[in-house]
Amino acid sequence: MLIAERISKSYPTPRGELPILRDVCLNVDRGGAVAIMGPSGSGKSTLLYILGALDPPSSGTITLEGQDPFALDERAQAAFRNRRIGFVFQDHSLLPQCSVLENVLAPTLVAPPDERDTKQDDARARELLDQVGLADRLDHRPGELSGGEKQRAAIARALIREPLLVLCDEPTGNLDRASADNVAALLLDLHQRRQTILVVVTHSPALADRFAVRYEMSEGKLIKG
Repeated sequence: MLIAERISKSYPTPRGELPILRDVCLNVDRGGAVAIMGPSGSGKSTLLYILGALDPPSSGTITLEGQDPFALDERAQAAFRNRRIGFVFQDHSLLPQCSVLENVLAPTLVAPPDERDTKQDDARARELLDQVGLADRLDHRPGELSGGEKQRAAIARALIREPLLVLCDEPTGNLDRASADNVAALLLDLHQRRQTILVVVTHSPALADRFAVRYEMSEGKLIKG
């Protein structure tokens, strides 16, 4: 289970503290999927980075399966993210010099030594790329892929370490309608198969409408739709 309790975030400015999030609460069980909508600057991405242990809250707590990642030291926190959390961003963030297969395997290269198995990792990466429809693109570089293909590769990369929590920041934001529909369907299909916790922030009503549970972020507060 993912539990966010009374999460607030503010940043110092010359005119005083600038509040971004205000007492946000969110509980999602394993197998649950939620979409969060809201205008730019409402705090959606900030919340996602906090849930992903990339940015600490000013107050409140985050736990994933009972573990607070912000209670860990820097190295343990990085290992926690690598093992338990997968990220999909609007900009796929693939390494341009690496092949599709190498990009998907990248998170395994920084895993703790006792969690690495080159043969098993390679097999899992190939299986994921087959599931996302890129089995014939293993040796291609990102520059040789379409926008939808890049995002499908990014989804495979996010799942390579079999994370419990998958976080997506505008995963269809840079895609045409057909590609966006394909990526959205793929994302939810893989989520259902693997019973992850899926949290997506988006401006797209079409994407949000695919989720049974929807929230609206407004003035730093999270409101269930």
